[in-house]
Amino acid sequence: MITTEKRFEADIESFFLSPAGGYTKGADTYDAKQGLYVNTLIDFVQRTQPKEWARFENANQVDPVRKFCTAFNTACETEGLLSVLRHGFKHRGLRFRVCYFKPESALNQAAAAQWAANTIECYRQWYFSADTKKSVDMVLVLNGIPVFAFELKNQYTGQTVDDAKRQWMYDRDPREFCFQFNKRILAYFCVDHTEVWMTTKLAGKNTYFLPFNQGSNGAGNDGGKGNPANPNGYPTAYLWENVFQKDSMMDIVQKFMNLKDGKTLIFPRYHQLDVVRKLLADVRQNGAGHNYLIQHSAGSGKSNSIAWLAHQLTGLEDAQGNLLVDSVIVVTDRVVLDKQIRDTIRQFAQTRNIIAWAEHSGDLRKAIEDGRRIIITTIEKFPYVLPEIGEDHKDRHFAIIIDEAHSSQNGKTAGTMNMTLSAIMSDPDMDNEDKINAMCEGKKLLTNASYFAFTATPKNKTLETFGTAYEDAGVIKHRPFHVYTMKQAIQEGFILDVLKYYTPIDSYYRLKKTVEDDPMFDKKKAQKKLRAFVENQTFTVAQKADMMVSHFHDQVIAKGKIGGQARAMIITSSIERCIEYYHAVNKCLANRHSPYKALIAFSG
Repeated sequence: MITTEKRFEADIESFFLSPAGGYTKGADTYDAKQGLYVNTLIDFVQRTQPKEWARFENANQVDPVRKFCTAFNTACETEGLLSVLRHGFKHRGLRFRVCYFKPESALNQAAAAQWAANTIECYRQWYFSADTKKSVDMVLVLNGIPVFAFELKNQYTGQTVDDAKRQWMYDRDPREFCFQFNKRILAYFCVDHTEVWMTTKLAGKNTYFLPFNQGSNGAGNDGGKGNPANPNGYPTAYLWENVFQKDSMMDIVQKFMNLKDGKTLIFPRYHQLDVVRKLLADVRQNGAGHNYLIQHSAGSGKSNSIAWLAHQLTGLEDAQGNLLVDSVIVVTDRVVLDKQIRDTIRQFAQTRNIIAWAEHSGDLRKAIEDGRRIIITTIEKFPYVLPEIGEDHKDRHFAIIIDEAHSSQNGKTAGTMNMTLSAIMSDPDMDNEDKINAMCEGKKLLTNASYFAFTATPKNKTLETFGTAYEDAGVIKHRPFHVYTMKQAIQEGFILDVLKYYTPIDSYYRLKKTVEDDPMFDKKKAQKKLRAFVENQTFTVAQKADMMVSHFHDQVIAKGKIGGQARAMIITSSIERCIEYYHAVNKCLANRHSPYKALIAFSG
């Protein structure tokens, strides 16, 4: 009989070992000094790379197994386990693979046979140390290499994910070989009936855990933190039934996890994994020529989501092995996104020269003609994308990913643009989202391209242009393809609720019409300009600066909030306003003989 305490673990193990889960039950003996199930690893190498093993054994006739494990561990030390899993490692002229990934198409029989040769196992109660009798509840093992570990807690026994966190922080020594960063375990999970948390690096009491939950209304839907009720089982069953199902786990290792700055292993958050996979599935099913609006809040990790989507779109194939997307064009105004994509793609790409940065319209044209797989360009060059791929490359299929969340008021226009596009690009009342909508409306969306628009707070026009149409009481409306809300981001701790301690100050102004029925009078635009005029007056700036400095001193510093370490941030509408407020705040601080100083910074 299985007690209530162990039922949770048994249910998870039962799924992993089922045909749907795809794992086999581990039966090897763990070697804590090598950090491996040695027999399993050696068996995989001997079966899949017999010629390389014969040469290695011939060159290392004394204890070849130990020497192979040493060579493998040296590679993990220098290159990291993630890289070794993806690309293998080289030892004295011999290249070994320690796993094979699933091919995009089943038509590649050799690759399919290699994929089938993997030994992917689940072990329950993993005794990880030669010095202690401590064990981890569950570990997933790839060809003898422990890669993912789980502490499973049961609410029926009064334990939750918080107990699992404490276990990882205080009962698992990060100096233990199997817990050293990027040498064995790639991610550590805390799981109970209702929540999942994870980390990719153990650091004792400083271990930082991230939530790995779907959201209160399910992935991609409007809601807050947590997970919805599951009528068919545990609310966290998605973790083993979806995320860590065998094929899915290998896909994450191959296409999602990445090493940032050599210090941080990135494991996709649930909404990132979900949106990329749902987008790929829709493109695979419906082909090119469709629009997708992804409404992801600040704090969603949009740069990584875009990078993963761009990379995986380039390898997407149909059942016959034909590429569904010839080139991916990423439209952005953020230099950091360019670097993020390049750094992320380099970790996955076998061919390095697949990304092009189109700084000028000529670069864009050449990159398209050269068939570059991923082309990154700016909002200003976006107008050139449409005619280039709509007229000269009708037989090719494109994916256009638009990052329009960071709106800039300072778009400049290339001299070769026509007057209509020039007016759009230089209009100070239009942000990037408005400009893209106007250009798409003027040029019409291309039938040989799919559009993926990422934005935090879409305007109605953006919803109509890129959203998914549906009928509500006989009326056609539009909604995003996928949502990660600001509410969820705030509740999960990725962004702060700026309205929590928000104090509004009302401003009053009125514009009088000269001619009562003047058809040239646009009330909305006039009010916007009037507000800007009033708010930007030197007197207004000085009064607001004085109020903010006084509040900071009298209500924050004087009351010792945040342990006397409080800071204040003033966000302005433009660089010009930023400079004006900087001088005004400095003047207020000087008048009060304040010990505090103002710093100034501009975004890209």
